Amino acid sequence: MIFVTVGSRNYQFDRLFQKLDELYEDGILSEEMFAQVGTSTYKPKHYTYKDFITPNEFAKKVENADIVVSHGASGSIMKALNAGKKVIAVTRLEKYGEHINDHQIQNNEAFSSNGYVLMADLELNDLGECFRKIYEGRDGLRPWKNRDPQAIVKMIDKFIRENWN
Repeated sequence: MIFVTVGSRNYQFDRLFQKLDELYEDGILSEEMFAQVGTSTYKPKHYTYKDFITPNEFAKKVENADIVVSHGASGSIMKALNAGKKVIAVTRLEKYGEHINDHQIQNNEAFSSNGYVLMADLELNDLGECFRKIYEGRDGLRPWKNRDPQAIVKMIDKFIRENWN
């Protein structure tokens, strides 16, 4: 099962849900999917969805998922990684009205550059390839070992210092 989460902020992510429908139509995706779509106005055709879910529902969806597709919120990504799931990170962009700025780029790049998630390109053109890599066992992902509660903060801080100064 694939679980898609985009959080509860008041920003749509329609292009993600449209792209996922296209991947079903192209035959790249066929397994069951559940999406938490938030305030998006696009209504998925090929998978089940709900606007918002409770924290308990979120935990159950992550637990039952093989793959979690998450927007670039470190909390959502960390919950999936802590549960031992394969994660595809997608980035909300300001230019599409998906967030107030582009900070999710740095979050997703930090997780990706450390080998913990597959990051779809900013326009989602390679989202299907991210799924293929997981299905074919060539994702190259490292397991997350969360021993230090500040590990994520340190990882993102280090990435930003090394790449964005």
